[in-house]
Amino acid sequence: MNRRPTLLAALALTATAALTLSACGGDDSSKGKDNDKIAGSDTGKTSASPSPSASTAADRPKIDLPSDLTYTFDWPKTGDQDKDAVLSDSEQSIKAVDLAIVNQNALDKAYVYYYEGEAAVGVENFVKEYVDAKVSITGAYRFYNPEVAVDKDGTASLSYCEDQGKAYAKDLKNGKVRKTKVTSDSYVIYHTSLKKNGKGVWAIQKIVSQRGSAKCQP
Repeated sequence: MNRRPTLLAALALTATAALTLSACGGDDSSKGKDNDKIAGSDTGKTSASPSPSASTAADRPKIDLPSDLTYTFDWPKTGDQDKDAVLSDSEQSIKAVDLAIVNQNALDKAYVYYYEGEAAVGVENFVKEYVDAKVSITGAYRFYNPEVAVDKDGTASLSYCEDQGKAYAKDLKNGKVRKTKVTSDSYVIYHTSLKKNGKGVWAIQKIVSQRGSAKCQP
């Protein structure tokens, strides 16, 4: 399971605890470019993106993130109801993982709503590394180049890119933000497998990522 390239690699005091799931900036020295990320929350600016797919809106966890985190989703509506629902739920799933990091809670209820099975276990382990290192995230994230497909059996796939050039690690012990240089590794591609569950939510079953993907370079 992966979602953001190694964030902790940017922290000198926690260099040995670098994550294979999450990262910020682009200075990733841990475990190469193949496995880098898991998912990600809201506050700040987001571009026009599909509204949440309706299982019941009242059931959905509220995702409130601090103002130092901003997100842009360059995910225009496709005009297909199912595809737009996949994009919407995937946006929320990304934000839910970041909320767990901010809350320093490896079992945060928001991401549990959007991840199942293997993917949920991966997120739990991913967030736990942030909690153990007492590290959070800050900055701006941009998501773009989505490719979505929906099958008749209630499964779907979504690939997309992330620009982490302005996203950073934040040490919770002293509040210090560790800014890193933008490199080719600041751009990450994700491949997710989803399934529509009994609540009508397109829940993520599997997710993998690769840093430095040529497809995501500016």
